[in-house]
Amino acid sequence: MEYIIVAAAAEKWGVSQRQVQRLLAAGRIPGAKRHGQSWMIPSEAQKPRDLRFEKKTPPKSLSAELAYILENFDRRVPQDDPESILGTLPEERLRLIVKGLVAYLRGDFAQVIRWYRKIEWDGAAKLFTSGLAIAAAISMGDYPLFAEIETYLQDIVRSGISEDISAYAELHISSAYIGALVPNMASGWLKDGDFSALPPLAKLEAIHMRSLYFLALRKYENVLAVAQTALALYSSKQYFVYEETYLLLMCAISCNAIGRKDQAKRLLMEAMDISLPHGFITPFAEKVVLLGGLLLQCLDEAYPEYYDAVTSQWERSTKNWIVFRTQFTKSNAPLILSIREYDIARLAFMGASNAKIAEQFNISVGRLNNIMHEIYQKLYISGRKELSEKFRL
Repeated sequence: MEYIIVAAAAEKWGVSQRQVQRLLAAGRIPGAKRHGQSWMIPSEAQKPRDLRFEKKTPPKSLSAELAYILENFDRRVPQDDPESILGTLPEERLRLIVKGLVAYLRGDFAQVIRWYRKIEWDGAAKLFTSGLAIAAAISMGDYPLFAEIETYLQDIVRSGISEDISAYAELHISSAYIGALVPNMASGWLKDGDFSALPPLAKLEAIHMRSLYFLALRKYENVLAVAQTALALYSSKQYFVYEETYLLLMCAISCNAIGRKDQAKRLLMEAMDISLPHGFITPFAEKVVLLGGLLLQCLDEAYPEYYDAVTSQWERSTKNWIVFRTQFTKSNAPLILSIREYDIARLAFMGASNAKIAEQFNISVGRLNNIMHEIYQKLYISGRKELSEKFRL
């Protein structure tokens, strides 16, 4: 092979000797060799492309990145081995998201947050996982973490990046408020069932959230209609879709509430058959109170090995939820109560008598007592004493 020196290469390529030296230092001239202080360049070497004038691929938008993540989670996941999807995902951030979901379904909420922290550098992955992280924060009674994620999501909405991103952030915020049992704070479009702004692959999640919204209002016929429609569209006997378990539970709760006990048991058993063989206990621990004796009966009959795990998680999460809800209520009383309820609560907090408050609002004392009872229920307190001790209205 014949070689030329730096000066010859510079003349051949029509660049300065300094530019050739920079290319050599960057290792961009294949076959070049150094001899002492000099470089020997293959005579047939071609001039490297000038990267300064290369057209750079623009970074993907947050909408495109979120759509990519949603598409990966719309893959066909085998019913008998949901975790096998980990071996098919092309990126570590996607695998971390799946691990976080599995940890949540198995009741390891601290692990959910650890995985969340590992992917929060990625805007789309963080947004996708925020709903799961905020649910874990509520289950752990961690109000500061809840407030951190809530603020992050609210900032996204305020930024107005795009309609679909704002709607997706609002969906997660609404899930938090419904989880805190303040459905009136959910987004208007979720209440109305208008999912047009959402990314298409997020609509199943939104349908599930709408069923929870109706459940918080105890509108069981509405819950049943929404959940059954979703199951007809998305249910699969061959593939695992975690929302299917939740939708079956929504149907079971509604049937149980309106007296269709046999149907409720069948739906509950179907949900258990999908999730419990994989140790996914969280959906059932979250619904112990709503299904009461029926859930415990089915566990005892069909999955006794998970009876203690489900009931233990329910007990821990309930205690944590009470801690969370107390702090949430303190921070959000003006949003939880109507304007009139807040004004009445503020007067009661200041020590005004019921007769005086009733007179000011031109209502009877009996009507005021009913309103005060509703206020105490919304704030999860027993009476005026707790109102004075826990709030600063």
